[in-house]
Amino acid sequence: MHILHRHQPPLFIPGCASGGRSSYGNSRCRAQANLRTVRVYHAFQDIAVNAVLLAVALMLGLSLMRVNVVISLIVSAVVGGLAGGLSISDTLGAFQNGLGGGAGVALSYALLGAFAMALAESGLPHALADRLALLVKQQGTGARVKWGILLAVLAMAIASQNLLPIHIAFIPLMLPPLLYTLTLFKVDRRMVACILTFGLITPYMWLPVGFGEIFLKQILLGNIEKAGLPVAGVDVMHAMHIPALGMLVGLLLAVFVAYRKPRNYSLEKLAEVEQESRRYTPRSLWVAGAAVMATFAVQLWLDSMLLGALTGFIVCVAGGAVPLRNADSTFTVGMKLMATIGLIMIAASGFAEVMKATGDVARLVSHSVAMVGGSKALGALLMLLVGLIVTLGIGSSFSTVPIIATLFVPLAMQLGFSPVAIVCLVGVAGALGDAGSPASDSTLGPTAGLNVDGQHDHMWDTVVPTFIFYNLPLLVFGWIAAMVL
Repeated sequence: MHILHRHQPPLFIPGCASGGRSSYGNSRCRAQANLRTVRVYHAFQDIAVNAVLLAVALMLGLSLMRVNVVISLIVSAVVGGLAGGLSISDTLGAFQNGLGGGAGVALSYALLGAFAMALAESGLPHALADRLALLVKQQGTGARVKWGILLAVLAMAIASQNLLPIHIAFIPLMLPPLLYTLTLFKVDRRMVACILTFGLITPYMWLPVGFGEIFLKQILLGNIEKAGLPVAGVDVMHAMHIPALGMLVGLLLAVFVAYRKPRNYSLEKLAEVEQESRRYTPRSLWVAGAAVMATFAVQLWLDSMLLGALTGFIVCVAGGAVPLRNADSTFTVGMKLMATIGLIMIAASGFAEVMKATGDVARLVSHSVAMVGGSKALGALLMLLVGLIVTLGIGSSFSTVPIIATLFVPLAMQLGFSPVAIVCLVGVAGALGDAGSPASDSTLGPTAGLNVDGQHDHMWDTVVPTFIFYNLPLLVFGWIAAMVL
């Protein structure tokens, strides 16, 4: 469809730029304007039927209608592959080839769930909850405890990206014990989801430490340089400080405006899951504390969440915090706790592979170029929107940047953006969609911690709020940064 005008060079007819007043010159100008309009129309038409755009829109639509995210990803991948010109066998083959990309992460999350259940068996989460409940009962400490918990959650989320680069591993360990106290205070869990997502994303997109060193220096600057732009003198923190400010604005709006009102949750449902009657002893608490430290130490040493979680589980069993007769059932129940996240990550890897196989990511960019003309403002906006669409589908900003850098860098250089602005554009285009994607671990992690009692919906309580309060400000502030840097 419309193959003939996909690769046509920009049309220029002499005489229009001179502003000649002859009827011949005017007719040439009108002809050029008409052809330009036709080309933009065809580009818009091609974008409207682009396989990537269609698949992402279908995936989001199905998920918002409460269709299981795994089913949504599979159906959308098949539809996107067929729309992109692949046969059904090629589509399924690409999907199956991509599944292995998420298997390692899925297994790590499953073992992390087993470790979290072992900690629950030790009584450590309930000891913490009992201590917090005691503080709540003390006169005058309620507000301080509430904001202290929220600040602690924010601090831990930020630290998980740099000081203790464990990413979302802390969420199923730290958050469930706090839910009882947060429920007493009627804290809206959507606020907590926004706090967690801010802490999981903003540090790596601004601070070149920990995961930020990987994203900003190795992936972002590395791929931009491969695309033909020297970045030796670019200060990446300066390039990303305005978008990071946009994330902060979104956090403040979520906490102090949108979700500041009390929201009721059932303590009975939470009690059924948490089993508050579970007993604990000083020994079980010491063993659990040692297991947590061992888990973090092994993960930092070997850079393996899988081995870290396995080490923590073994310490819990060997130390007697989990009775040996209960070890197998505890392990199985814990793996089920994180099984949903694992399946979503595996399906998202297959979805991403199908989108790459169609080649429509590159076509989406080329059609966007046809609509830009020479406008820097429109070019920046379209590049950011394309990045948003790609990351929403893939679910990983780390995987999006290598795809879009080879396409965006030459276009941005042609439009006259500075090197700092180009780094900002590509970085923001990659980060856009990490919040607000149903398949992103930055949204799956908060849901895993907040939905242990079934009172927190992944799409409407995590995905939609984080999309509104982070993607929209990031889009605006990223566009402003690209125009002023």
